[in-house]
Amino acid sequence: MSDQIERAFREEVELKYELYNSLFLTLPLDAVQQTGLLLPLLNDACQKGLAEGLSPATIIRNFFAEHKPGFTEEDQVKFLFKVIQYVERQIVLIDALEEAAYKKIHRIGKHWQRIKDKVQRKSLEDQLEKVLESFAIRVVLTAHPTQFYPGKVLAISTDLMDAIRKGDVAYVRDLLQQLGQTPFFRKQKPTAYDEAHALIWYLSNIFYPAIGEIMDNISKTLADHHQMGKLIAMGFWPGGDRDGNPFVTVDTTIKVAKRLRAAVTSCYYEDLKLLKRRLSFPGIYELMNELDVMFTDELSNSSGEKNIDLNTLIAKLEEIETMLTDSYEGLFLDQLQSFRRKINLFGFYFASIDIRQDSRIIHKAFDALVEKNPGLLPADFDSMDAQQKLDVLLSLNADVEIEGMEDPVVQDTLRSFGVMKTIQEQNGETGAHRYIISNCRGPLDMARVMAMAKMCGWKSDEVSVDIVPLFETIDDLEGAGTSMTTIYNHPIYKAHLQRRKKLQTVMLGFSDGTKDGGYLTANWSIYRAKEDITEVSRNADVEVMFFDGRGGPPARGGGNSHLFYSAMGKKVENKQIQMTVQGQTISSHYGIKQAAINNLGHLLSAGMENNLFNHQAAELDDKQRALFEQLSSDSYNKYESLKQNDLFMPFLEERSTLKYYGLANIGSRPSKRGKDSKLNFDDLRAIPFVGAWSQLKLNVPGFYGLGTALKAQQDAGNWDACVDLYNTSVFFKALVANSMQSMSKSNFALTQYMSEDPKFGEFWKLIHDEFELTKKMVLKISGYNEFLEDSARSRMSISLRERIVLPLLTIQQHALIQVDKKSQEGDDKFKDKYEKMVIRSLFGNINASRNSV
Repeated sequence: MSDQIERAFREEVELKYELYNSLFLTLPLDAVQQTGLLLPLLNDACQKGLAEGLSPATIIRNFFAEHKPGFTEEDQVKFLFKVIQYVERQIVLIDALEEAAYKKIHRIGKHWQRIKDKVQRKSLEDQLEKVLESFAIRVVLTAHPTQFYPGKVLAISTDLMDAIRKGDVAYVRDLLQQLGQTPFFRKQKPTAYDEAHALIWYLSNIFYPAIGEIMDNISKTLADHHQMGKLIAMGFWPGGDRDGNPFVTVDTTIKVAKRLRAAVTSCYYEDLKLLKRRLSFPGIYELMNELDVMFTDELSNSSGEKNIDLNTLIAKLEEIETMLTDSYEGLFLDQLQSFRRKINLFGFYFASIDIRQDSRIIHKAFDALVEKNPGLLPADFDSMDAQQKLDVLLSLNADVEIEGMEDPVVQDTLRSFGVMKTIQEQNGETGAHRYIISNCRGPLDMARVMAMAKMCGWKSDEVSVDIVPLFETIDDLEGAGTSMTTIYNHPIYKAHLQRRKKLQTVMLGFSDGTKDGGYLTANWSIYRAKEDITEVSRNADVEVMFFDGRGGPPARGGGNSHLFYSAMGKKVENKQIQMTVQGQTISSHYGIKQAAINNLGHLLSAGMENNLFNHQAAELDDKQRALFEQLSSDSYNKYESLKQNDLFMPFLEERSTLKYYGLANIGSRPSKRGKDSKLNFDDLRAIPFVGAWSQLKLNVPGFYGLGTALKAQQDAGNWDACVDLYNTSVFFKALVANSMQSMSKSNFALTQYMSEDPKFGEFWKLIHDEFELTKKMVLKISGYNEFLEDSARSRMSISLRERIVLPLLTIQQHALIQVDKKSQEGDDKFKDKYEKMVIRSLFGNINASRNSV
């Protein structure tokens, strides 16, 4: 199978890339001395120069001296900007080629037939019925800025994919020319609503039909006479995620909720029109006409006065189904039932809007509420112990005044609870039923949210909201089990959970966990936290559902996610899989319908099989757990020593693109929390943190400490135990594989010039030495001769993309060097030009890494 994929990738992607790229480079797209014809020469100069140990600045200088000696610095800058534009578009071409060849270069799983066969062999039909009723995955779309293609570029890419698939070379040429003249950058930052609008396109055009097809296939293959629950649900953060984003307001949230309802109603109406063409039978057609009028009325009014009632809609569909079965031999019944399944999944909310805010802001808003409403808390509240404070907070339920706060973020935080209730009334309870507490420190943070929900939203009504703690730092993950035990044991919160069907969602943050404790420790800490929380939840007779905050690259929890979920053993509750997807993860995993079907299928089947078959290989014995603990400890100490190095933050500030994330118009959210002008590690967001290391091609958060940990075990004579852990633990194998993926995108030749830097030379060598050690150790433990030896598509895709993007990386490093030089010379004109060059190069570098997921 691997050989077939490798051959298909070479024929369908690499060879066709050479064909179409040669066409692309000859198009008349610029007036700067035929940039396209010189680009291959620059690429060659970059490869040879870096191999010889030259700095990017020297490579660029030598290139101009050889090929354009008459260029002024102004001419050079213009040329380099044109190169960036060309490389950006070459990456779009690769994207389109991979999507056009998707079925040929991916392992398309026959998930449902495989499960059915295994269930029959093991006589697990009763267990299957329970899983179909209770298991679910929730995919939550976020607007984190890791995807830089504007909508018009994505549209061209889609058309380009279709033209490539059809072999229409003439049309491909026209689209490449259009692509060459279409801007890739935004003059202004998108608003929070812009981000929501862009992602709703994916909901309507990809997820809606893909999930419908998945559910139809499961119904045909697995369900038989079994009832199916909501196996797949969608979540939505744009418009609800306030964490560090002051531009998300209650008005934004309401506007997004209305847009989500309108979008799913439009999807239903399109399906209804097709269904109406088939159900032309007396009695049924009249009911279909009634539904047609209902949908037309809702779509044509903006006030919401004629919104369809979900229960009324379901009742009419049930009536139609009964008539179809009783009087018309069930003709086209499968199409009607497919429509009903979608309505059952998406309701009139499409995707649940999660409200999220940082615990520190929540604390600040609560304090402002107390100040505005004297007597709300006992006079001696501050001197109480933690348990007494918890009693007071959970008992609060008073009429309070929330308007007129001076701080707009505080005002919005308080009003957001009432907005949740409004959305529930308009779109159904599932429309907005979760409040996520970022940077959650424990029970008191949860109690404050509970108190504000009662006082600022639900008043005397029972609170129909799930309070979701998000544990992120290593310390908070370690204490998560204790925190949940405390809140579970409180009678008021226990009564709240009783009303919420004894379900508790807990979110765990991979991104900030990695930033805080390094790659290996973050993954192991989250695994242990899941075990701890599962144990205390079971003891409290509560079903816990884990919600994983995963990003695109492995350093933020990405990589082969379904492997991690298939690795969860009996000690981890796994009746639901919930995870965030963001940025290039959305476009690469779910950018086309076939990809969405395949990847959602992988995720869903991994969870179902884990529930059905309880893989014993997933369980770690005591010796393996002790080994994992030691590996984590050694890895953490190694990473912590780097993090505590006095040059850690200065290196990122002075030698990386870190500060430029905030200057690029790529997302509505600021690049760091807080307003302090000084860059503070705790306020630094995981995306620019991981992104800065990625742009440098050092990828520290994806491997640092892993090699040291493995080497320590080898030196201690425990190497055979490490190999056994790798061979028997799917979790550890996936962890190592994803680290390989990070390292496969590293290129220390790009920054080798820094080894001679008087300030940062030794710091750079620390990173380089750990990389070389980790590379040696992971190849040894896997038995591979090269990274990703068992994944031909990923290996070849990464290699092709890294080769194409090399000139862009070299230009970026050259620009960073020039920014420093021009600053010293006081040349503000060219300093500004080179800073813009750094920002523009961010886009292509990130987009090229979409296969990081």
